[in-house]
Amino acid sequence: MTIRLGGLLVSLAVGLGWPLAAHAACPIELAVYGDSQSGSEIDFTPTGTSATVTNTFRMILDNNVVLNGIVMWNEGVARPNGALMYKCPEGDTTGAELAACTPWHDVIYTSDDKGSIGLLPAQGVEAPKTLILPDLGPALRQSSAYGGSGFSKVPWDVFTLKGCQE
Repeated sequence: MTIRLGGLLVSLAVGLGWPLAAHAACPIELAVYGDSQSGSEIDFTPTGTSATVTNTFRMILDNNVVLNGIVMWNEGVARPNGALMYKCPEGDTTGAELAACTPWHDVIYTSDDKGSIGLLPAQGVEAPKTLILPDLGPALRQSSAYGGSGFSKVPWDVFTLKGCQE
């Protein structure tokens, strides 16, 4: 025996203002991702009119440690090169100064529900279900943001879509 109440329950939930389990289409620039292992989050924000930066985000770790992230697509073999920065100097910086405050940089990959692997899209595109930041955990463990008064819970390389900012 089959009972179909799905439409009625969805209508009731929407009418009462309850959130639905499924995520409606969310553009990448408003997406929020989470790592279940450490509780870390990645929050994307609109990039604006930058000629080189295609995505902007923050990684929020425990102890209120925040890493600022950007994505730039390189020329030639196009890849979304992500970089996380921690306490970088303001204004003009040298390459050595920038390298010292960038604990992680690599290509950012995505995955869908079927396990297909892709590349992080630029803003204006629907947010992928999963982000993969290769070797993120080991790189962050070696950074100046780890330990002491910094963060203590090291995230894994995989972040899952949690929601959409408004």
